[in-house]
Amino acid sequence: MSGDALAFWLASPGRGELRTERVPAPSRGEVLVRTLHSGVSRGTETLVFTGRVPASQWSAMRAPFQQGDFPAPVKYGYLNVGVVEEGDAGLAGRTVFCLYPHQTRYVVPASAVTVVPDGVPAHRAVLAGTVETAVNALWDAAPRIGDRVAVVGGGMVGGAVAAILAGFPGVRVQLVDPDESRAGIAGRLGVGYARPADAEGDQDLVIHASATSAGLTRSLELLAPEATVVELSWYGDRQVSVPLGEFFHSRRLTVRSSQVGGIVPGRRRGHADRLALALDLLRDARFDTLISGRSPFAELPGVMSRLADGSLPALCHVLDY
Repeated sequence: MSGDALAFWLASPGRGELRTERVPAPSRGEVLVRTLHSGVSRGTETLVFTGRVPASQWSAMRAPFQQGDFPAPVKYGYLNVGVVEEGDAGLAGRTVFCLYPHQTRYVVPASAVTVVPDGVPAHRAVLAGTVETAVNALWDAAPRIGDRVAVVGGGMVGGAVAAILAGFPGVRVQLVDPDESRAGIAGRLGVGYARPADAEGDQDLVIHASATSAGLTRSLELLAPEATVVELSWYGDRQVSVPLGEFFHSRRLTVRSSQVGGIVPGRRRGHADRLALALDLLRDARFDTLISGRSPFAELPGVMSRLADGSLPALCHVLDY
């Protein structure tokens, strides 16, 4: 079986369009997937949409099944959930997650899909890539029982980190964000909320995910002496200014990067293990809190424009096929 599919392409910075793709019949070891939902990873995908991926990062930022090159034209995305229609007999009819762009049907190696566990709705499973990023961040951060932890930035990634931390024994979590509507999100996730000016200090650990200089500065201010900020934000081509004078050295603070492309040495887990864990965690219905809107796939060009200019506020925006 083969046929046509529709895919979302960034035609030029700031302008997306749907294009017809020819889908081949799956070969041995491949599967044909019909997409049910895909998710827009708002922070990264709006940077791509607006052409703000620095040339130095074009190689590092390639998505697994990206076509084209930055800045454009490029087919980009990595939160896709569908059902296997052909291929591996053990996968036929199963709902799977794949790091594939926004496209109605596609063929990939069977090894590139991960079965969505029973108890995880297909629409929620699009969060697997984001929850995987949060898992990786917490492997890097290594919070301990009884820690005081602030998550600065209540977006999609910060919310996923807070949701996982909410289940840690004895850990006191506050979600810090200037948008007071995030208080409701924090409540549904089971963590505290504070505006930046009101956030509690003397934190044992801060996870920063606001992608702003002000957020990173406030993260440093909230730390206890000799504590660490784990930096999850990706700033694209923007310069970041933080106060590394003042109290930074006297309090012996640390800023540590975390990026989903690498797993902390010694963890003894691979990427497939990490993704399977993320999908298992998504059995928890609290993660639906991170899905802030839904649209038909056909509306994606306009949706991306609105996400990029801020007229459509979003955490994770899900597309229905």
